[in-house]
Amino acid sequence: MASAVSAIPAAPSDQAARHFGAAFEYETDCADVHEAMRGGEHDFVLLDVRSPALYAQGHVPGAINLPQGKIVEAKLQEYPGATLFVVYCAGPHCNGAHRAALRLANLGRPVKLMIGGVTGWLDEGFALTNAAQVSSVIGAS
Repeated sequence: MASAVSAIPAAPSDQAARHFGAAFEYETDCADVHEAMRGGEHDFVLLDVRSPALYAQGHVPGAINLPQGKIVEAKLQEYPGATLFVVYCAGPHCNGAHRAALRLANLGRPVKLMIGGVTGWLDEGFALTNAAQVSSVIGAS
């Protein structure tokens, strides 16, 4: 008798390779973002898409706050059209980053999701920064 795991056979290897390979076009992880930011490889803009209050409490160093519901072209004008945006929210229990990614994609902007969000960042042992240390908010005046 097959377990619940093997009751449905795994996809053929070529299909699995396409599926899992394609995921990297849509997602990145906390460790890769940390390494890129630490190494000065700023070839993307990191967006914290949570509320300004949550951003102020603690966010990934180098992230800019732009709540997902406020992502509109007018807020992105300072960034060339080919700018890659990496979005994150609270974590796997939150769909704000997915909503932000969809908004950016609908605006024709390249986007990836940082899987794990703040929860993943902390799970990796990386520190957050807060408003008392540094704060950057798109469109704040």
